[in-house]
Amino acid sequence: MTVMEAQESPLFNNVKLQRKLPMESIQIVLEELRKKGNLEWLDKNKSSFLIMWRRPEEWGKLIYQWVSRSGQNNSVFTLYELTNGEDTEDEGNAFPFPRTFVI
Repeated sequence: MTVMEAQESPLFNNVKLQRKLPMESIQIVLEELRKKGNLEWLDKNKSSFLIMWRRPEEWGKLIYQWVSRSGQNNSVFTLYELTNGEDTEDEGNAFPFPRTFVI
């Protein structure tokens, strides 16, 4: 998502009330998300970003736990299997992993 798109999203723009958060305030919110590890800037200009509902280290822990639990240690599996595979269907809201994040 871009910062400009964020300004028009329902998160920062209430069309019904005709109110929107100023760009400076949006930047503050995004920077706080970055500090907490839930946002990564996708470019040097800080105009595009990826918001993650889990931090990368949390995803790493979940992947490791799944690999251990499912007996996948020392096995090769594809990104497709990790993001869309049948083996991950029973993992609840932890899976499938967001493809953008895994790649």
